[in-house]
Amino acid sequence: MRADVHKNANIGLTNAKNKSQEMELQQIKYFLALAQELHFWHTAERMFITQSALSRQIKALEDELGVRLFERSKRSVKLTDAGAFLRNQWLPLLDEINRIHLQAKKIHEGAFGSVRIGYPGSIAYSFMPRLLTSISLALPELKVELVEPTDISFEQLLLNYQMDIAFRRDPAENASLQSTCLYSEPFALVVPTSHRLNEQSFTGLQDVRDEKFILSSLTQTTFYTSSLRQIFEDHDFSPNVYIETDFGAMVLGLVSKGLGISILPYSYSFSALPDVRFIALPYKVNLYVTWRREDKSPVLRNILQQVQDTASEFV
Repeated sequence: MRADVHKNANIGLTNAKNKSQEMELQQIKYFLALAQELHFWHTAERMFITQSALSRQIKALEDELGVRLFERSKRSVKLTDAGAFLRNQWLPLLDEINRIHLQAKKIHEGAFGSVRIGYPGSIAYSFMPRLLTSISLALPELKVELVEPTDISFEQLLLNYQMDIAFRRDPAENASLQSTCLYSEPFALVVPTSHRLNEQSFTGLQDVRDEKFILSSLTQTTFYTSSLRQIFEDHDFSPNVYIETDFGAMVLGLVSKGLGISILPYSYSFSALPDVRFIALPYKVNLYVTWRREDKSPVLRNILQQVQDTASEFV
């Protein structure tokens, strides 16, 4: 019983101390408002308290400091020299406290901070520019870092906290990650504009079975490359892969120079690269967004909302 009494007494002292600190800051706000207005009634109205309550708060602050802050008369209120000094010292400090409180609120709401986003090159010309525009408008104080992984996997970067969110063509396999399919888009046959085939004359991949291809390595085990393999299996031939590269921008550049043809997600057509033609194929490829399953960051929550809103334009 005695231990409980002491424990309750300590809790009471802690609460009293916290309340005192809160009141001291509020008293300073009352003081600074009165120092500006130099009128008790106007200040009380501005601070949404009664005039008598304001007088008590100012008196309590003076007693706490042992300093007289105002010269009062029936006709006027004037700052003492000590009051003027404290006004000049406290005013910038209060502005800084208010700025810090506002910053803390923004962090709490996920409107301030940074986010690292990984993405495949195929969405660099369509989805990503729209998403980044949306983020810039909705969360202008959020810093965005873009990552296009090469030799390190998306999943490894997410699990190592080197990335916060990733766009990819495959869903996550690791149980610690969560994926959502955003939308599907067609694959496209990519040929130089000088090529004999176009949308009207193209009848199927059998039309190009003897041509040189520029592709990602078909030995990879991703959903993306398995989709490519399935396309060729459906047409009963193995492509003559002349150049292997995982970089879509490189593929486009090589195709434009007439070094071969390729199959890429149709979103690459937004690159506006000259001398390249896209012919839609009756095959789809998905875009997923992936993040750490247990990540409760408010920034992540806000970004995922922007992702869903942007993806709805592509459905």
